[in-house]
Amino acid sequence: MMKTLKSLVAVAGLALGAALAAAMPARAQLVIDITQGVVEPMPIAITDFIANDAIGQEIAAVVAADLARSGLFKPIEKGAFIEKITNPDAAPRFSDWTVLNAQALVTGRVNHEADGRLRAEFRLWDTFAGQQLIGEQFFANKANWRRVAHIIADTIYERLTGEKGYFDTRVVYVEESGPKDKRVKRLAIMDQDGANNRPLTDGRAIVLTPRFSPNRQEITYMSYEGGQPQVYLLQIETGQRELVGNFPGMTFAPRFSPDGQKVIMSLLRDDGNSNIYTMDLRSRTTTRLTSSNAIDTSPSYSPDGARVVFTSDRGGRPHIYVMGADGSNPQRISFGDGTYSTPVWSPRGDLIAFTKQTGGQFQIGVMRTDGSGERILSTGYLQEGPTWAPNGRVIMFFREGSGQGGPKLHSIDLTGRNEQAIPTPHFASDPAWSPLLD
Repeated sequence: MMKTLKSLVAVAGLALGAALAAAMPARAQLVIDITQGVVEPMPIAITDFIANDAIGQEIAAVVAADLARSGLFKPIEKGAFIEKITNPDAAPRFSDWTVLNAQALVTGRVNHEADGRLRAEFRLWDTFAGQQLIGEQFFANKANWRRVAHIIADTIYERLTGEKGYFDTRVVYVEESGPKDKRVKRLAIMDQDGANNRPLTDGRAIVLTPRFSPNRQEITYMSYEGGQPQVYLLQIETGQRELVGNFPGMTFAPRFSPDGQKVIMSLLRDDGNSNIYTMDLRSRTTTRLTSSNAIDTSPSYSPDGARVVFTSDRGGRPHIYVMGADGSNPQRISFGDGTYSTPVWSPRGDLIAFTKQTGGQFQIGVMRTDGSGERILSTGYLQEGPTWAPNGRVIMFFREGSGQGGPKLHSIDLTGRNEQAIPTPHFASDPAWSPLLD
């Protein structure tokens, strides 16, 4: 297998496992069934990668933290390890790991190449079957060592769950600092675990609701430069910024279409109604999709681009509706108590995440695309703004807890049982999760 990245190359798999597998008795394939409502985390041992410096230990720590944060894996404390791995090319003493109930084992090494790059390699072992499940090696410049760790974690996650991982991703969000009545808001970006945090704007103008492009490391966001809402496209790597247009009636930045060629948005026009429009990013032409006397807002495309979910109060109070991508056949799909807002279609296409307000509480929930199966994942004080991990397994949102002074980011998986606080240097709101990095 060959996998090419901008500054990282994964070379063909390490071929130790085939001979071992032939010599070992057959058993059921080691895999986590994540279709169950509640999943017991799999015990997994992740040894420090053999290296001449601390980077082997650091990479192993990031891999372990990624897997633990998913809620599907339980890394075993290193102090319990019996065998000390000194040669990751050799088969481990499997009995030393099964006695710890480690169902899977990760070993590896990191070398500094003559050209200045790192070479990181790892092997994933099924300890009870006594065989290698996968082995790969990666080359990268030293600055990308955390990406190497995230990609290794993604590879392990996919091998043991059957689903794509989401660790080699980034999150752009609105960083908030200063007193509440003079809050400075700037765009910032970080790895999905909160590392490598850096600002993208200078904070001189208020910014809101960044959105990632589905196929590029590019975002849209809304800025109040000059006191009027303006929408920009920002290239994350180069910092190049392009004005999409001035939209006086806009309250949220547009979302991209799945092909990245259009954006969809809600605009308040002179007639006083908020309706949904699309804009072709090449021609800058707009097309109106709804023509109601209500407030239609927060549109989001389905992954295939065929449908749009949005919020409307055309039924008396805000609820969730789905229509064709051309605006045809709008249908209400939410019927619970309270009000609904910020619906976002899952990348897998099977669910819609939303914010719900009822009984003085804010809730983050999901429902099927026909409105059935509504489930509340999290309830709290002033929480909203769900965004999906690219594998459709985890949702990130922001919450302003009473007394904490400002919003913070949190993530939760579809079971609703693995809520995690995401560390940021300052207050944080409006997260947007990137696709997997190239």
